[in-house]
Amino acid sequence: MKQKERFIRALERKPLPGRVPHFELVFFLTMEAFGKLHPYHRHYHQWDQMLKKERHLHRNDIADVHIETARRFEHSAIIIHSNPPRLEETIQISEIIREKTGDEYFLMTEGDGTFPIPNGNTMLDFASRMADDPEGLHREADKKITGMLARIETLVRAKAIDGVAMNADYCFNNGPFLSPSMFSEFITPYLARQIQGYRDMGLYSIKHSDGNIMPILDQLLEAGPDALHSLDPQVGVDIAEVKRRVGHRVCLIGNVNCGLLQTLTDEEAAESVRYCLRHGMPGDGYIFSTSNCIYTGLHLERYEQILEIWRKEGNADV
Repeated sequence: MKQKERFIRALERKPLPGRVPHFELVFFLTMEAFGKLHPYHRHYHQWDQMLKKERHLHRNDIADVHIETARRFEHSAIIIHSNPPRLEETIQISEIIREKTGDEYFLMTEGDGTFPIPNGNTMLDFASRMADDPEGLHREADKKITGMLARIETLVRAKAIDGVAMNADYCFNNGPFLSPSMFSEFITPYLARQIQGYRDMGLYSIKHSDGNIMPILDQLLEAGPDALHSLDPQVGVDIAEVKRRVGHRVCLIGNVNCGLLQTLTDEEAAESVRYCLRHGMPGDGYIFSTSNCIYTGLHLERYEQILEIWRKEGNADV
């Protein structure tokens, strides 16, 4: 079974013999692992000045970094980041990956038009608009979803992706940036429309959010994603509780405490991995992952340590 097939079976919560799939939202340690800068960190200000041959070499190098990462660390899925930030470049990079791997991996890109947590410069404006101009905010939300669906449809027509990672963060450590009632007005219906649009295109959808999602967990499920990612243990999101409540409805991804992987002892890091496997694997529908990504500054040896536990103990038929 190809890695892509294993990933899809997990998303569909179907029985999957052998080891549960694994992927990371981003793997930033490519310089340490391969001596190459991660595509997310590259700058292409002079892209239009490059010769056609140079652009082709860059695309191939980006594709190779994704493929080398997936092969070495046994990722079942690859996220193609929009860098260079043009749809035609994402399409061409996808074509190169497919050409080199024979459709081995589940390919996705980022695509979330819903409102994320506003930053410090826009938070007050967003709050005042909810009170003074809710209809205007609804029009903006609708426009953002329409634009995102059109963007992703271009990739679908080119057969560039199998799914979408929706990465708008909604939650702080103590809960969502909106009350559940406000979330149900300004976020949930648009998230549901977006997910249904992706499903109509034949795509799978993964909803990511850091922070404490528990107050809006039911709303996230009502929107209908195929998977929830992060399940942030640093704020008390417990995969055992989430699995008990909604594991029969959605695939779960994450919960290995990435925020403490630098400071935990080897034994504590191992226990975080084992806890997720122990509670995530039963009943199918679990993909092994950290609770965010493999971030800059994390020791590669620690990541390899947790992967070794997954290889030995992440087998559903053992």
